Amino acid sequence: MLYLWIKALHIVAIVCWFAGLFYLPRLFVYHAASDDAVSKERFIVMERKLYRGIMLPSMIATLVFGIALVSLNPALFSTGGWLHAKLTLVLLLIGYHHMCGAQLKRFARGENTRTHTFYRWFNEVPVFFLLAIVILVVVKPF
Repeated sequence: MLYLWIKALHIVAIVCWFAGLFYLPRLFVYHAASDDAVSKERFIVMERKLYRGIMLPSMIATLVFGIALVSLNPALFSTGGWLHAKLTLVLLLIGYHHMCGAQLKRFARGENTRTHTFYRWFNEVPVFFLLAIVILVVVKPF
């Protein structure tokens, strides 16, 4: 029963984390396209609150609950290579998360040099991670 509770909390944390991963780059799109100081300041506050208040705690919760799941069921590592592939994608996703944080800091310092078009493409990256991770967990192709 404990395992199922942890799994449920892991899924909730993932959903919250991905909500932030989808929304923060969208805010970057609007921020890069904004011209007035009031809008830029508003985006800086929104981005910071989203990153620190939702994304970071959700990422940590996702990792803690994921580690707990594997600790309670270490046999998962012997069910094929899907878990190894998933964990590799999770590590890359953590890197993307930190890239978002670095970009947030650039915006806050007024040092952004990228266009809203770049961020429109950057915003699509988490979709591929989500798609690949869900397929690995559900289908277990290898």
